Amino acid sequence: MVEFNFKERYNTEDLIEIVRLLRSPGGCPWDREQTHESIRKDFIEEVYEAVEAIDEKDPVHLREELGDVLLQVVFHTVLEEENGGFVFDDVTDEVCRKMIIRHPHVFGEVKADTTEQVLKNWDEIKMRTHSQKNVSEAMDGVSRTLPSLMRAEKLSRKARKSGCSRSAEGILEDMQAALDALKVMYGGDNADSCGRELGRLLFSAAELSEVIDSDCERLLYDTCEEFINSFKENEAAENSEGC
Repeated sequence: MVEFNFKERYNTEDLIEIVRLLRSPGGCPWDREQTHESIRKDFIEEVYEAVEAIDEKDPVHLREELGDVLLQVVFHTVLEEENGGFVFDDVTDEVCRKMIIRHPHVFGEVKADTTEQVLKNWDEIKMRTHSQKNVSEAMDGVSRTLPSLMRAEKLSRKARKSGCSRSAEGILEDMQAALDALKVMYGGDNADSCGRELGRLLFSAAELSEVIDSDCERLLYDTCEEFINSFKENEAAENSEGC
């Protein structure tokens, strides 16, 4: 058993110490074996579970899931600490500096009275601090590990802000062209071509969602829920008729 100071209430420093103890020679074999890569998927899952708690509007569940997300942050930080990299204070220092730099209307003399101006300043500062010279480089900076619909929407948003986006009518025409191409290709030996056209269709749907100021990821989430409910109703009706 490791030496540990049990308390009535714990804080962030206690969490860091717990993870250090778990990783120590007298700690947990499983925790000692983990790497950034081995718990990468766990990080993603914990974030999604926190998002689910938000959707449920359940503050107790959200509190629990945010704790799991924080555990992932601390675990990755301790891994870096062991490797002579950064420590938790470095993480908090960097994000504090980022927030100060990106809010010059709060911590400086810049004037921004609307959300639109705040977001415009944010994008400009982000590009400057990341040494991005143009919109293409900013697009390259959009994480490739995002869900693809979300990534497509973010790319479309950057294009629209640069003045290079298409109208809703143009997007709908492109979607129709992709559909027409799929009708011709489907059923033949054109699996690769079908996949490309389907990809175009999905990207256009995300692009249209951005143009009409919607959230494609949320729209698809809601449609999935509707599909499940409809399936349940049909299944129940069939079982009832069978009886």
